[in-house]
Amino acid sequence: MKATATVWVGRVMSALFVLFMLGASVTPKLMGMPIAGDILEGLGWRREYVLPIGVAELIFTLLYAYRPTSVLGAVLFMGLLGGAMATNLRADQPLFSHTLFSIYLALFMWGGLWLRDEKLRALFPWRRQGA
Repeated sequence: MKATATVWVGRVMSALFVLFMLGASVTPKLMGMPIAGDILEGLGWRREYVLPIGVAELIFTLLYAYRPTSVLGAVLFMGLLGGAMATNLRADQPLFSHTLFSIYLALFMWGGLWLRDEKLRALFPWRRQGA
């Protein structure tokens, strides 16, 4: 079966999401980079949560990247992203650049998955007005 342009765009979006999560979020946490702890402390979290959050992010990323478990990974990520958004809101971070960043990531994550997964598109169809 030949993949359509829609599927390829979804794959690229999903790959970019995975690379972003691995490079910008998981790696600093799992490598013990001081910036990861500094950011969490600045948001009111204790430094010892860096590693467990990094491990959870890695597991969710791998689940999302593996096709049979991609929806489970996306659902689990929504919990993590919701917590991140609530933390940024509570810490009175800037709205559009920090607090809503979780929403931007979620839209990119689900958008990529929706474009590459025919069953998900059937479950949540895009309908034009009047159709």
